[in-house]
Amino acid sequence: MTDGPLVVIGDTLLDVDVEGEADRLCPDAPVPVVDVATEQARPGGAGLAALLAARDGADVVLITAVGDDPDGHRLCGLLSEELDLVRLPLRGGTVRKTRVRARGQTLVRLDSGDGTARYSPTTEAVEAIRRAGAVLVSDYGRGVARMARELLRDLDVPVVWDPHPRGEQPMPGCALLTPSEAEARMLCPSGYHGPDQAARRLVRALRAGAVAVTTGERGAALAVAGGPLTTVPPPVRAGGQDACGAGDRLAGAAALALRDGADAEEAVTIGVGEASRFVERGGAASVKVQEQRLGDRPRTALEVARLTRANGGRLIATGGCFDLLHAGHVSLLRRARALGDALVVCVNSDDSVRRLKGPSRPIVDVRDRVEVLRALGCVDAVLVFDEDTPAAAIEQLRPDVWVKGGDYEGEVLPESEVLGRLGAEIVVLSTLPGRSTTNLIREIQ
Repeated sequence: MTDGPLVVIGDTLLDVDVEGEADRLCPDAPVPVVDVATEQARPGGAGLAALLAARDGADVVLITAVGDDPDGHRLCGLLSEELDLVRLPLRGGTVRKTRVRARGQTLVRLDSGDGTARYSPTTEAVEAIRRAGAVLVSDYGRGVARMARELLRDLDVPVVWDPHPRGEQPMPGCALLTPSEAEARMLCPSGYHGPDQAARRLVRALRAGAVAVTTGERGAALAVAGGPLTTVPPPVRAGGQDACGAGDRLAGAAALALRDGADAEEAVTIGVGEASRFVERGGAASVKVQEQRLGDRPRTALEVARLTRANGGRLIATGGCFDLLHAGHVSLLRRARALGDALVVCVNSDDSVRRLKGPSRPIVDVRDRVEVLRALGCVDAVLVFDEDTPAAAIEQLRPDVWVKGGDYEGEVLPESEVLGRLGAEIVVLSTLPGRSTTNLIREIQ
């Protein structure tokens, strides 16, 4: 039993359900006409397995390849609020599977995207594996599982491998394999003679701790190394219902159980139970996810930072007092925002301004300064800091770029140390001549 997170490694797809009514046939072909009522998007593949595990209350890290395209950005927005996402590069377009459904019945599925993972295990991925309490390899045949062999070498925590007919052969020594009958058939090239025999054979061939060949509404056939063959029946029967995602649910629940100290039979029993109840509740179609996109302008600076990183965007940050906002400020902020995908403004608190500018400042208190900044279309969020420098705020945000006005050119910034440690770029933008709060106050006086 360990306290580390469940790390899910695998291929994530974008699943979209288009729901509507189909009460008539098309006049030019014998096919139903669907009057679309709703469109619901969710992560599929490894993303669904990770999401469901996170909704069990687990700390989950998903290592997956995501494309830099609209569907990839949408996927990141679906995942970013519920788990930690470690992105790997994807060659090609994000895979999207769109089901057109009417009254709970799938009429057609449209597949698009040809993306495959590029072999590029990042430092962040290696660190996530090092902290893992258990690992689930969720293979959907798109290349991420290929690099799992190197990442998981000599790892001393339970590894569950959920294979795919077009994916990789599971690495030897896994704690549990969870193939379907179709996948078990592919893993037994010398002949498939039922789930029981396949489970026994794969335990020996792949030196696995256990193999559970899933058999749909009948549960799973479980073979344990050095132990007996058992049948694990489901606690509820959900035959005839949408079973999409049941394998992901089973594998994720079993991996969490192994992490928490269960043996293989207990883990598979838990997994079969969770999968059967998942199908009973409507399967993947019942999974609702609140989409988050950069354009939604989340309320807090940390939300903006997290969502920008999850979407593969470039986070810009800048700081200052912004007392008596003027055209010079607005020009700087607009140009800063143009450098990336989101702009967070770090603002000195009233006490911080007094220490820097003297007891007569600020003219405008921090609540009003924040309100005015938030009203600007180029500002995505505002973060107030009470220290003399924004170093602590920068540590929290981890921006890609830190912007300063031209009056700092050539000077060593007090925040340079933290920016260098984070690998952030420092960009100095020229200021509008003659525009400054000090000059504005002097003219008013």
